[in-house]
Amino acid sequence: MVRRFGGDESGVLELQVETPKGVSSCLMELADYLPIALMTILGLLFGGISLYMSKKLAPNNPTPEKLAPYECGIVPLQDPGERFPVKFYLVAMLFVIFDVEIVFLFLWAVRMDQFGWAGIASVVAFMSMLIETLAYVWKRGALDWNVQRRARYRTVVAPDIPIEEAA
Repeated sequence: MVRRFGGDESGVLELQVETPKGVSSCLMELADYLPIALMTILGLLFGGISLYMSKKLAPNNPTPEKLAPYECGIVPLQDPGERFPVKFYLVAMLFVIFDVEIVFLFLWAVRMDQFGWAGIASVVAFMSMLIETLAYVWKRGALDWNVQRRARYRTVVAPDIPIEEAA
């Protein structure tokens, strides 16, 4: 078996490899992974050298103003009174998850004619999981901003508040 690596006809590097008896020549050999290993090493070297050079060449002159916390262009005069609600983060994560799933549907729609019935079945399964996830999130109250209307809130925190008054 002869393997050729790069170059044109005049400067081709050839590697003669003997295949032992009883071993198929279609098996991957260690030399087949050489380009992947080289690209991995080059990528790691480039990243490491870039980080090292930026650390050494960047100016480092911290001042009290630079070390002070800074948020949204407003100078903080006091500590925040309360924590930022986790609810906003939950809604943001749900938005990103459902947005990415819609991107997958768009990609499927572009190639819909090539997938046939198997593609339609896979999208039906995908959509059923998507709708089930939305129903679960809705049932758990992640999309309900009115805390007093949630059944969990009424049973644990304020059991004597009727639903009509809470809305």
